[in-house]
Amino acid sequence: MSLQNFLRRAHRASSKISMQCRAYSAPSNSPTPTQKSKSKAAPVITSSCAPDTIMAGLNYLKNQPPVLALPDEEYPPWLWTILQPKELEDDGPGGRKERMERRKANKERIKERNFMSTQ
Repeated sequence: MSLQNFLRRAHRASSKISMQCRAYSAPSNSPTPTQKSKSKAAPVITSSCAPDTIMAGLNYLKNQPPVLALPDEEYPPWLWTILQPKELEDDGPGGRKERMERRKANKERIKERNFMSTQ
């Protein structure tokens, strides 16, 4: 399993766990919309395992020491942005964003058509 897949799984697992719904009414301590716009700090994503944790399945070479997780500071900063969706700029008709959206819609249409043909 690659490091990218490992991080995706960890992100999915942590997002599933953290989704909780409040079932009681209480005054919210959330900031007002004007306060939200002032404090637009990007959420800091950290790894799902502690430093020096043995990463099972990453060591595929024989007679090598086990792969250990590093502290978050030792990983490059771009690693924590992999899971964020790409934001393409709108560059007019026929541009890259429109082309990517059209391809995605076409793939979904083909998948749906193939699924319906098997039923």
